[in-house]
Amino acid sequence: MVTPLHEGLVGITTLDPEHTARMLRELFGLPIPLTSEAKLVSCDLSECVPAVYRADAALLYGDDARHKLGVIAEVQLREDRRKRESWLAYIANLRARDHCPVCLVVICPDRATARWAALPIETGHPGLTLTPLVIGPDNTPVITDVAEAIGNIGLAAVSAITHSGDPQVDAILATLTAALDTIDPTMAQRYAEYVTVALTGNAQKEMERLMATETYLYQGEYAQSLKAAGKIEGKAEGKAEGKAEGKAEGKAEGEAEAVLVLLDFRGIVLSEPDRARIMATTDTTVLKRWIQRASFVDSVEELFA
Repeated sequence: MVTPLHEGLVGITTLDPEHTARMLRELFGLPIPLTSEAKLVSCDLSECVPAVYRADAALLYGDDARHKLGVIAEVQLREDRRKRESWLAYIANLRARDHCPVCLVVICPDRATARWAALPIETGHPGLTLTPLVIGPDNTPVITDVAEAIGNIGLAAVSAITHSGDPQVDAILATLTAALDTIDPTMAQRYAEYVTVALTGNAQKEMERLMATETYLYQGEYAQSLKAAGKIEGKAEGKAEGKAEGKAEGKAEGEAEAVLVLLDFRGIVLSEPDRARIMATTDTTVLKRWIQRASFVDSVEELFA
């Protein structure tokens, strides 16, 4: 059964093959070609046999027959013995179809499933054992540095989901939303949607609150869709319905709150006057600069410098 969490993670993996490649290089050092075509290919990995093998996503990197690499991406939410048997078929069939090396990446949002998915799969043939590459909470970094998130948007989005129960989740989500403002607005909106639907509980509410502020270029349309669905309440709903002046105030307030979240997470002590100064600032250019600085400054004086 496809759940919002499953849909969100698959969406992030397939939205931009280049972003996914950057994530896989960082996590596993995969030899994905740097300067070649990257594309989604059919995830139907069946051959002319009765069984049907359909992966969650299949990506093909490289346009040179000598330098191609296939990547099968699977989202696994719980243990399922049958899937481990299917994964072997996925690799064999994609390799036969596209005539290239193939690797399997399994994304698991919880530790127990990740440990299970990472277990070696014995094929029975001597020396032929499949050990899946697993993305889970233990090997996905907590990203609270805006520059780091900008450099690896796909990993930042997956990190937000795999660490949704982390005490730092507010800072993680604030960092992600700031980084998304640096890429194509349409793609940024899609990432925001996939992350939001994949989250649950307080983490999802915080992501919806960030989207509702319409702080960034890509958020306006999504904020309206949340409002139409009845998910934005109270102050956020008032901002979405307000006049142009009210929207501008809402954007500034959302960015100011992001600055405070990042500084609090990094343990930088703020006086009440400092907090008041940040919240009173309405210049979004200044606030965006502070969001970037909040990831690395050691004092509030450096932030304001």
